[in-house]
Amino acid sequence: MNAQRYARIREMLARRQPDLTVCMEQVHKPHNVSAIVRTADAVGVHEVHAVWPGHRMRTMASSAAGSNSWVEVKTHRTIADAVTHLKGRGMQILATHLSDRAVDFRDIDYTRPTCILMGQEKTGITREALDLADRDIIIPMTGMVQSLNVSVASALILYEAQRQRQNAGMYQRENSTLPVAEQQRLLFEGGYPVLARVAKRKGLPYPHVNDNGDIVADAAWWATMQSAG
Repeated sequence: MNAQRYARIREMLARRQPDLTVCMEQVHKPHNVSAIVRTADAVGVHEVHAVWPGHRMRTMASSAAGSNSWVEVKTHRTIADAVTHLKGRGMQILATHLSDRAVDFRDIDYTRPTCILMGQEKTGITREALDLADRDIIIPMTGMVQSLNVSVASALILYEAQRQRQNAGMYQRENSTLPVAEQQRLLFEGGYPVLARVAKRKGLPYPHVNDNGDIVADAAWWATMQSAG
């Protein structure tokens, strides 16, 4: 890849926020899923999480994966599995839900490790998910409607999180906090997308990408890549 592309990817990796994420609970409309994933990328979220019914998981995961190749979509069988995983990483779980205990979404400290839990388009967040969440948050509404589209609500909350984190200097890192293996994966897939597809199809491990953005691989790897089949 050229120097400009390499520098751009490195800059993006340095600004990624591994401890900020969204969990979609049965958000089932592909355009909403895609919009949430795109917004996540825009504010530096590295991965999002999702819970879908078993019969829809493969279809929705495929749709989400096609939304943005820079954001990982982690799927979970149940909301309990998802929340257990996220709390195990030290995240506060915020449920977007109108309740007596809900607080304005702008009153939350998003510099803490945070997961924003978004519910299904019509029915919202399930009772089980609400019981697992740490806090309920609301977006104040002064009109006649009671709620915003799920992707719009996600965007508002994520950009508030970005604002707080920018003010705290959390986007001004020189080096990425992502695992080295994950940085290498994104450098190869983002810098050499055609070669990445071939390597994946042939079951080859990704090569190392050096500090100049060049591939470092032995002759055997190149020979296998160039062979027919």
